[in-house]
Amino acid sequence: MKVIFIADVPNVAMAGQTKEVANGYARNFLFPRKLAVLANSQAAAIVESHLKKVVKQRVIEEAEMTELAKIINGTEITLKAKVGEKDKLYGSVTGSDIAEALSKEIGREIDKRKVDLAEPIRMVGVYDVTIKFTHDITAMVTATVMSDAEGAEKPVRVVEAEVPAGEKKEEKKEKAEKKEKKPKKEKPPKEPGEEKPAADEKAEKPAKEKKPKGEKAKKPAKKDKPAAEEKSSELVKQASVPVAEAEKPAKEEKKEKKSKAKAKKAEEAVEEKKEHAEGE
Repeated sequence: MKVIFIADVPNVAMAGQTKEVANGYARNFLFPRKLAVLANSQAAAIVESHLKKVVKQRVIEEAEMTELAKIINGTEITLKAKVGEKDKLYGSVTGSDIAEALSKEIGREIDKRKVDLAEPIRMVGVYDVTIKFTHDITAMVTATVMSDAEGAEKPVRVVEAEVPAGEKKEEKKEKAEKKEKKPKKEKPPKEPGEEKPAADEKAEKPAKEKKPKGEKAKKPAKKDKPAAEEKSSELVKQASVPVAEAEKPAKEEKKEKKSKAKAKKAEEAVEEKKEHAEGE
């Protein structure tokens, strides 16, 4: 479908351009938002009158933005915030904060969407911030972020001295030459007498003697006990003999007592029988 664009559509077309687009894209997106109209004679006449107004308005706006960019360019603003250890902010400075501070400084309203800040500022320091009005119209401002404490000093921008391109190349060449000149440390060669081939080392080791299978390993002979140990063992044996002998009579006495008691009972039984017989 061929359409005529009434307004700029990023990455698609500029206002006044005629372009072929997909039917669904035109019906569902461009037409409802009044960004484009169908390309025909009637629409072309309407668009042409509309574009004249748009172009006039755009020229006025661009002139105003160019003038504003010249006023803003090089402006320095200071933003104070609570600072913790190692110059880190407790919060952060955003594009909205920079737009507000810049608006107060120049006395004109600056849209926060025009502040081109990649990420919020979280450290004390001096930063260059771009104010982007259009693709071609931009301005650069300097934002100093510092502590809000009394007597706090403003941070200073650290500027590195620029080295000419010729000197940089010479320095690189000198560094490369130094690397080449540095000889690698070579290990001193070992004397021929010190080195021994691996085969000789193996040969020096004595071979293990193999024992015949039939012969059993002889047990080492028992060591003779010292005389003091022999005497002590004899005394222990002698002391244990009387104890064993003392235990024997005690057992025999018990047996004798039992046998005597049995004999007495038998005698008493015999006497009772005799008395009984005499009484009859």
